[in-house]
Amino acid sequence: MWGDIAIAFLLAFITAFMMTPYSIKLAKKVGAVDVPKDNRRMHHKPIPKLGGVAVIAGFVVSFIYLVITLSIEDSSRLNLFGIEEYGKKILGFFVGVLILGITCFIDDVKTIKPLAKLSGQLLAAIAVVVSGIRIIEVIPFFESAVLNEAVSMILTVIWIIVITNAINLMDGLDGLSSGITMISCISLLIIFSLNNSPLIAIIMITALAGALCGFLPFNFNPAKTFIGDTGSNFLGFTLSVVSILGVAKTYTAVVIILPVIVLGLPIFDTVCAILRRIHKGKSLKAIFQADKGHLHHRIVRKGFSQKQAVYILYGISATFGMFAVILFESGIIKAISFAFMVIAVIALGYRSFSSLRGEEGSMYECSNCKYIYNPKVGNETAGIGPNTEFYDLPEDWKCPVCGERKDMFTPYEEK
Repeated sequence: MWGDIAIAFLLAFITAFMMTPYSIKLAKKVGAVDVPKDNRRMHHKPIPKLGGVAVIAGFVVSFIYLVITLSIEDSSRLNLFGIEEYGKKILGFFVGVLILGITCFIDDVKTIKPLAKLSGQLLAAIAVVVSGIRIIEVIPFFESAVLNEAVSMILTVIWIIVITNAINLMDGLDGLSSGITMISCISLLIIFSLNNSPLIAIIMITALAGALCGFLPFNFNPAKTFIGDTGSNFLGFTLSVVSILGVAKTYTAVVIILPVIVLGLPIFDTVCAILRRIHKGKSLKAIFQADKGHLHHRIVRKGFSQKQAVYILYGISATFGMFAVILFESGIIKAISFAFMVIAVIALGYRSFSSLRGEEGSMYECSNCKYIYNPKVGNETAGIGPNTEFYDLPEDWKCPVCGERKDMFTPYEEK
């Protein structure tokens, strides 16, 4: 199995890495470029946004190759046409990917209304459900209570749509949604391996991790390309489906809720976003109104750079994933003690960590043009007087040399 995992990861990595430059050219050719039109965006120059095409290519090439080779070697290992009918389920998954891919590709190129995109997500989720993939067969902690088929189908659709949008909403900083998804993939891979989950789910989650690893070098700050709606929706959609396949036929309540814990960060951010928008807009329509209240926006407003904000959220996502792994492998006591240890370490080191924002009088350097902001001098051309600390600058302040936003600056250390 580990040889198959290595092949799935490396093949997806190489394919995505080699395809990403072509996705950049394709984005420019078809006009799929993210132009910063409002203050909600964290970049100041047009960036191609079809990186998701490369990620999908890496995943598909790796997965199809493994399915073919494993079927030739020993068809019973994947059980495509056995009692589980994984062949039918995989077909339903790819039909969903096709529907979602076309919908989001159009959105990346021309921009469509939120309801139209939601309709595409709904159709993709229905395709998955019709193929036979169900979220759970029993209610957690009540093993004897079997779910009604209709209820199971509805829960599956809701789960797919929620996770698809959760990852999409996390796509607000360079490398954020891609990195968090890769961390989630690694956590789920460990859990699936320990749980002896179906090989088809293990290959899928590994191929997704490999494709993201190949794409991330182009997506880290400063990003050369964005993953786009095509990519972020594919990530969430695949995670939601694979998490179902990975715990299928598992009747242990703990295993069933592990994917929810692994994806705890994007789920939490999405729930908060929905409640926040409904509260502000006083209607359900407000859910589709984008804002700057997400976790990554809040961290950047605290004075951290984009990179620092991304690393902080990586750490939180990894903590959720490790908690889930420990919970499965060692039980609730050890998992809770791990959580308390993490909280204690954060509490003890918070003051020192906060200093990363820079102490009073600290100079900041632009990561693009290396311009240095000196608070003693200020920025008179922008109306910023002397003795103005960097973290007191207006949120829309930009580098006077290259135009980079405030979040692209990092504390300057004299050499």
